[in-house]
Amino acid sequence: MARPDHDLQERPPQGRPRDERIDTAVPKAVLELLREAGYSGLTMDAVAVRARTSKPALRRRWRSKQHLVVHALTGAAGTTPTPDTGCTHCDLIEGITTLSEAFAEPMGRRVLPALVADLADDPELDTEFRQTFFHPRRASTAAALRRGVERGDIRSDVDIDLLLDMLAATTYYRVLFGHLPITLTLAEDVVTAVLAGAATDAWRTVHLSH
Repeated sequence: MARPDHDLQERPPQGRPRDERIDTAVPKAVLELLREAGYSGLTMDAVAVRARTSKPALRRRWRSKQHLVVHALTGAAGTTPTPDTGCTHCDLIEGITTLSEAFAEPMGRRVLPALVADLADDPELDTEFRQTFFHPRRASTAAALRRGVERGDIRSDVDIDLLLDMLAATTYYRVLFGHLPITLTLAEDVVTAVLAGAATDAWRTVHLSH
C-alpha cells in the first residue's frame, strides 16, 4: 500500500538545531583570546564565555582547543588567498600578505610555534590543519604561479613546489623564530626576490628595469 504524500516528505533532522551564531562568535572569540592570553592561556571554557555559548556546544563541533585554533586561523587567513587580477606579481604579493597578516605580532609568535608542536604529536589534528588550512592556500598560490607561466611571466621549466615553499618560508621562519619582524613590505620583497630568479626576461623588463 502506497504511503501518503505527507509521509514521503523529508522529516526535519532530530536533535538540537544548529546555532548559526556560533559560526561567527567562536572564531572571533578565539582570535581575541589568543591575542590577550596566547596559545597556552587559551581554554575551551574561556572561549565559551567570550562567545556566549557553552563548552558542550563547542565540544560538539571541535574536539579540542587546538582544533578551535586551526578553525579560527583558517577563517582569518582564508583558503583562497591568491587572486587572479591578471598580474602575477600583484597576485602573489596579495596572497603572501594574507599569511603575514594572519600571523602578525604579537599573536603569531605566541601561537604558531606551539601549534606546530601540537601538530607533530597529533596526527588527526595535523591532517585537519593540512586539509583545511595548508593545502587549500598552497593550491591557490600554485594556480597563480601556473597562470604566470601561461602569461609568460615565469619560466615553463620552473619547479612550482619549490617556489611555493620559498614564497611562504620567510613569513613562517620569522614567526617561528622571531629573529626579524614581519614588515609591511615583506610580501613584496619576497615575491620580487623569488620571481627575479624564476621569471622570464619579459617580467624582468617590467619589474626590474627601475
